[in-house]
Amino acid sequence: MSAKAVKKTNAMRELECAGVTFCEHTYEVDESDLSGVHVCAQLGEDPASVFKTLVCATASGGYAVCCIPVAETLDLKAAARVLHEKSLSMLHMRDLLDVTGYIRGGCSPVGMKKRFPTVIDETCVLFDTIYVSGGRRGLQVELAPDDLVRVVDAKVAAITQ
Repeated sequence: MSAKAVKKTNAMRELECAGVTFCEHTYEVDESDLSGVHVCAQLGEDPASVFKTLVCATASGGYAVCCIPVAETLDLKAAARVLHEKSLSMLHMRDLLDVTGYIRGGCSPVGMKKRFPTVIDETCVLFDTIYVSGGRRGLQVELAPDDLVRVVDAKVAAITQ
């Protein structure tokens, strides 16, 4: 965590309300590279322990959230099976803010406008703590995977290719 105070985000407020212990980590944002691998390099963390948040549209007309390690690719078919959906497709970037309240590079699975069905890749259990977006670019929160699963009422399953 940086020496200066970090302005609280919806994600941080929701974690606090749920009694979850977490650490804030800030990093320099590079607008030309919003990839999670870049974030890992900035934080000096293993890309396997840093999870990106992907929002999908469901065949039934709703939305779903998938969290996977930043260097991995989402298996849409596997995630759809876990969520009991016929299919999933990636949400158009232009719709992300309206649906979640977050922008690309700052989308957290915690504190969205509405709670959506969520699945987190099974590799999260390999770590004592994992990192997810803190709700804005330049901010990650580190927390126990079990706490994240509990707060967002997620399923844990193999959802990467």
